[in-house]
Amino acid sequence: MSTPRLPRRVEQEPGAEGLALEIVSRGRPLRAGGAVRAPDAAITPGLATALQRACVAGRIVRGLEAAQHVLLGEQRGLGRVDRRTGVERGGRVSRLLLLADDGAERFYRGVESLVVQHEPRVLAVRLRANEHELGELAFGPGRVARLLLVEHKDAVSAILLALAEQWSAGAGAGS
Repeated sequence: MSTPRLPRRVEQEPGAEGLALEIVSRGRPLRAGGAVRAPDAAITPGLATALQRACVAGRIVRGLEAAQHVLLGEQRGLGRVDRRTGVERGGRVSRLLLLADDGAERFYRGVESLVVQHEPRVLAVRLRANEHELGELAFGPGRVARLLLVEHKDAVSAILLALAEQWSAGAGAGS
């Protein structure tokens, strides 16, 4: 896993200077034998608040297929802009995939494919929560979600900063 370039807003925040290195050091394969690595994180109060705000603001897409559709459309649009302007944009993380930790092998293969297709702008983070916990946190009681795509720079930045806070405090230490 190469060191990701984070959104400028995150890079400028005090306390987030080591976040990119934390992401790399906490990266674990999404599945046995898989090439894509993702850090794992607990759902802390700060992360829960950032995620709920993103949901209220309409910055969350639920599900692997919906995320594939949105990211492919964005990729086409970015390609058109790059061709028209003659300038290729830098490779910063601008989208997050938040994953429940109870998916099947097939699900994680699909996530890997999505990350590889859209890197470096997409970063996956595996949350220590099952699909019921993640769904209820984002959408309310009785709802499930195995994957959430966070699709706006402000929401992505807020969630990354919440991760930085928990990791610097040791609350999200991996196994």
